[in-house]
Amino acid sequence: MNSVLNTQSQLFSEPVNETNASLRGTSVRNKALHIDFDGGQMSSDAGLLLLREVEQQIGLIKALAAVIPDSRDSRYVNHQLRELLIQRVFQIAAGYEDANDCNELKNDPIFKLCADRLPDSDPALASQPTMTRFENSISRTNLYRFARVLVDQFIQSYDEEPSIIVLDFDDTEDKTHGHQQLQLFNNYYQSHCYQPLHVYEGLSGKLIATILKPGKRSAGKQLLMIVKRLITYLRAQWPNTIVIYRGDSHFAYPDVMAWIDQQDQMYHVTGLTGNAVLNELVEAHVQRAKKLFKATTKPVCLYHSFRYQAGTWDHPRRVIAKIELNDNGLNVRFVVTDLERAKATTLYTDIYCARGKAELYIKDHKLYLKSDRTSCHRFLANQFRLLLHSVAYVLLHALKHNVLKATPWANATIATIRLRLFKIGARVRQLKTRIKVELPSSCPVKATFSKSFHLFEYLETNQ
Repeated sequence: MNSVLNTQSQLFSEPVNETNASLRGTSVRNKALHIDFDGGQMSSDAGLLLLREVEQQIGLIKALAAVIPDSRDSRYVNHQLRELLIQRVFQIAAGYEDANDCNELKNDPIFKLCADRLPDSDPALASQPTMTRFENSISRTNLYRFARVLVDQFIQSYDEEPSIIVLDFDDTEDKTHGHQQLQLFNNYYQSHCYQPLHVYEGLSGKLIATILKPGKRSAGKQLLMIVKRLITYLRAQWPNTIVIYRGDSHFAYPDVMAWIDQQDQMYHVTGLTGNAVLNELVEAHVQRAKKLFKATTKPVCLYHSFRYQAGTWDHPRRVIAKIELNDNGLNVRFVVTDLERAKATTLYTDIYCARGKAELYIKDHKLYLKSDRTSCHRFLANQFRLLLHSVAYVLLHALKHNVLKATPWANATIATIRLRLFKIGARVRQLKTRIKVELPSSCPVKATFSKSFHLFEYLETNQ
């Protein structure tokens, strides 16, 4: 076994002439099996053409490119900002999250088509150095404009003013490696990290904002500034929409709750960290739960609503307690809210616990789109990277919920959509009057492709 491993290590350490590599596989029915890389203009990501049609419909990347000023000398520019954005975002969507991947994919015919370049006659897309310079050229003002376009896209995704929206706030660990600016050691995660803030619309999963932060939780005043700016911007378009601010216990900032109290048509529902006073206020219900559990030996779950005022609050607030007792022991949780009419059980189980979906949205964003690949030294460049991953999320969310909602992929994860719909081999031929993308005759998602492109054609015709 050691000799095999040593041989394998030696083989993989030797340089390979990839351009003329000819490989030999196990023979089939006495016929030699030869493998090479001379297939011509082929791509393994033909399904990205679906995402290209989504971008053509909503114009998100076009709008983003319009707000970034281009100070380059036009005489020496080979790649327009829109092309750079499309290339980077579509690579992220396809699972190529590193800028280094640009070197291998710059001549890929599908990526060139997505960037509106002809597969044969037009020059290659950007290489890694060009993309890295682009990522590091973005200023703080550009980032603000970029983030505002994402909020504009969120607003435009509704045909009319919604009656209610839920703003789910949550943050996550983004480990750092090396000496990135503003990285901090986070004692909770026991790592050096950033702690990006994600904001989603909780009922639909639509992304609203992603803000890169140093590796610590925001102070109350910092989060209040973000909430104020976001709500003010949304209110200019939706004056009558009911807005619910939702988050776990470390988003129960007194400053934020006090500001929400002064707003019309706005409420808050957040977790609340337990303490000795809260535990004493629910002690009678804990004892009741213990008696019920002892009598029935079945799990017990009780809900209790009461008034409570912490030392940093300006007035008493409604608190919901969940007292749960089972074979695993006692579990007491608290929620603070200004929703006075909702029943305690409904408020906890149907309203507060639904915030768990935000963790699934972050999973799509972080795990499947690799948005934690913030490996630049400059903090602003890493914020830009986070926003690029967010654009990929928005496009994929629109594809999933607007195009694939009547298909088997309506509830699929981003990873499944990528694997089953994007990773399709195709030959691309540039003819005199058209471009032909030849998909496999045995393509297993032929029906989904056909229906999707018929939908795109209908939308284009009826715009």
